[in-house]
This record gives sequence, structure tokens and C-alpha cells, in this order.
Amino acid sequence: MNSHRISLATGLEAHALEWDGPGDLTYVLVHGFTDLAYGWRRVAERLALHAHVIAPDLRGHGDSAWLGAGGYYHFMDYVADLDDLIGQLARTNVILVGHSMGGSVSGYYAGTRPGRLTALALIEGLGPPDMAALEGPTRTAMWIDSWRAARSKGKVMASLDEAIARLRKHDELLDEDLARELAEHGTRATEHGLTWKHDPLHMTMGPYAYRVETAMKYWQRVTCPVLVIDGEQSRMNLPLPERAARRAHFASHRHVVVANAGHAVARHQPARTAELLLELRPR
Repeated sequence: MNSHRISLATGLEAHALEWDGPGDLTYVLVHGFTDLAYGWRRVAERLALHAHVIAPDLRGHGDSAWLGAGGYYHFMDYVADLDDLIGQLARTNVILVGHSMGGSVSGYYAGTRPGRLTALALIEGLGPPDMAALEGPTRTAMWIDSWRAARSKGKVMASLDEAIARLRKHDELLDEDLARELAEHGTRATEHGLTWKHDPLHMTMGPYAYRVETAMKYWQRVTCPVLVIDGEQSRMNLPLPERAARRAHFASHRHVVVANAGHAVARHQPARTAELLLELRPR
């Protein structure tokens, strides 16, 4: 596993992990909300026996740069960063894999650059519930008010053990060894204790609502095979009929439910996740 810092055309410096596997195929692994690239390690190591692998920290996450004063995080900014990162680091063929929020980003990218991908995998990544009805002046006021206080409310933890306990409190299937690794790589020391590496600004409600109607326009342009993976025990996914309706917008897709896995499928079942992703390789 190698660590890179990359200057992007969007003006930010991104951090990415890379596993230098064989051949002309690159797996690009995109993490979810407030997660980081290192969370893919157990999957990436298995994929790297067969292909090149890169896992970026999205802007404001992990060791990638935070936005400066006056900036805010919008989904299409992640897409632009991803486009440049793939252009700089990926090989000829690309299989894009996105988890949760990273799945939404990956779906937008796949529709924007349909000719660039060999395959797309969305792990619990078909987006949140449609929120179009919540858009308007009330949401704007909430965004403004939360923005003012966001960076003064970062969680400070007294020890690594506290960080581990918080991770496992929100993910009962997360084993202690991986929780320790994630806490070690996902926190930074301050004079008052440890804080998570992601920008607290992510914890605010954005000014623009998630719209399924918009996401559909991207999904319908995806021409490569699509693998949709859900965790059998997930408590953070959409109702079954809604999931099926969203999958139907992809021209070619396969749906798999992974047993003994919650929302963080790659953490809970890394071997099975890698097995499914390797099936996407060109024959």
C-alpha cells in the first residue's frame, strides 16, 4: 500500500492509497460519508492480487484537503475531483466502486463519463430517500444557521479507545481489530484530544436536496455493466420496492444481497465483497 498526494485541476490537494497490482485494469474504490480510503484496505489487498487498485480520500475526508474559508461541499465537486484523479492515476480499464455516499458520487460520474468505465459497482449506493419536497427557504435557513457553528463543534475524544467505542456503537458488526485500525487512521491529535479527520462542515444539512429525478438522468446514461450490492442486515437502505425501481434505470445490472453484512458491507464481509468485484473483470 502506497500513499499519494495529488494536485487536482479543481485546485485542491487529494490523498489516495494505491496497491500496485498487475495488468491494465484499475479498481477505483470510493468511500462513503465521513469515512476514508483506509476503510477499503481488506478489500483492496484481495483485489490487488489481480489488478491495480486506488482508493481516494474525498475532499474534506481522511488526509485530503479541507475547503478554505467560504467554501462548501457539493456532490458535483466530488465528481470533478474523481474525474481528475482517475485521469491521473488509473490505467486503461476502470472498474469504479462506490459505497453509500460514494455510490451516489460514482453513479453521477458513470453517467457523466459513460465511455470511461469497464464496470460500475454500487454498494448500498443508490442514494438516500428523495428530498425534493424539503428544498426551499426553511432548508436554506437551516443551512446558514448550521454553517455558522459547524467547525466549532468538532467532536473531541479523550483517547483512541473512545474513538473505537464510538465506531462500534454505530456499527455493531464492526470487529474490534478493524475498529482500532480505522480509529488510528481516521483521527488526528489536537491539544484537547483526538478529533475525526473529516471536516465538521460535512455534518451540516446542505442547501440543495437530493433529487431522484436528477440522479435518474445519470443512471440512464450508464452503458457498462452495473453490480448493485446490499447488506442483508442493513438498517440504512431504502425500502425494497424503491431499491428495485432505482436499479431498473440501469441498462444492464445485477443485484446481490450479502449475508451477515450491514450497511458497511466491505467492512463486514471483505472476502465476499472482493469476490463479487473480481467477477466484474473483463473476460
